[in-house]
Amino acid sequence: MTSSEHHVERPALLAFFDELLQPASFHDYGPNGLQVEGRVEIRKLVSGVTASLALIDAAIAQKADAILVHHGLFWRGQDGRVTGWMKQRLSRLLAHDINLFAYHLPLDAHATLGNNAQLARHLGIELQKGADGRFGDQSLGFLGRRPMPSASALAEHVAQALGRPVTLVAEPERPIERVALCTGGAQRYFEGAIAAGADVFITGEISEPQAHYARECGVAYIACGHHASERYGAPAVAGHAAAMLGLEHVFIDIPNPA
Repeated sequence: MTSSEHHVERPALLAFFDELLQPASFHDYGPNGLQVEGRVEIRKLVSGVTASLALIDAAIAQKADAILVHHGLFWRGQDGRVTGWMKQRLSRLLAHDINLFAYHLPLDAHATLGNNAQLARHLGIELQKGADGRFGDQSLGFLGRRPMPSASALAEHVAQALGRPVTLVAEPERPIERVALCTGGAQRYFEGAIAAGADVFITGEISEPQAHYARECGVAYIACGHHASERYGAPAVAGHAAAMLGLEHVFIDIPNPA
C-alpha cells in the first residue's frame, strides 16, 4: 500500500482529535470538533489558522478531504443565517465534500502541541511544567523563562522570529527573565500575568487599558499579532495526527495583518 492509499474514516479522526485536545474540559465560545461533515474517508488533511474562504479554496486546490483550524465557522451569539460570507464558505465545503474540524481553546491549551506551547518553542522560551506553569481563566496562560538583557531586545527577537512588527509597552532597558504568554486576543490575561510575577507578557493583541497597566506596574507588554501568535498549534496537531494515522498533511498559512 502506498502512502497515498492510507486513509482514516471521519469518526476515527474526530476521536483522535478529541482524545488529544479534550474539548469537553473547556467552556468555549463556540463548538469544538467536527463543524462541517464531509466525506467519510480522509487521506489528505490541510491545517490553517482560520476557516476563511481563502483557506477553503486553497484546501480545495490541494484536493484535501479535511481541514483543521483554530478559528472555525460558528461562534456563540453570531447571526445564524447562511448568507454572505457564511454562505460562500459553507457552499465551498459542501460542494467539495470537505470535513471541517475546529478547536479553539483546546488548541490554545495543549501542553506541547497547542498554540501557546508551540509559540514558546518558536521563541525559545523554556516553559515551566505542571500547574505552576499556568495562570488565568481555564489555565490558558503559560509561564516560562527567556533571559534577555532588555525588554526591547526581547521585542526585537519576537519580531524577527515571527517576521512582523510588534508593539512594545515597557521600560525598554528593563532586563527580562520570567515570561508569561497567552496567544491571540488575551489582553484580559495581563493582570493575571502581573500577579504571577512575570517580567513580560506576550500575546497577540493590546487594548487601551493594558498600556497603562504596563507603565504603572513595570511589566512589559508585547503584542505580536493575533494571527502571527496562533500560526503554530494547528499544523503541530495536524502533523501529529497525520504521522500517527498515516495521512498526508499540508499547512497553508493565509497572511493576515491582524
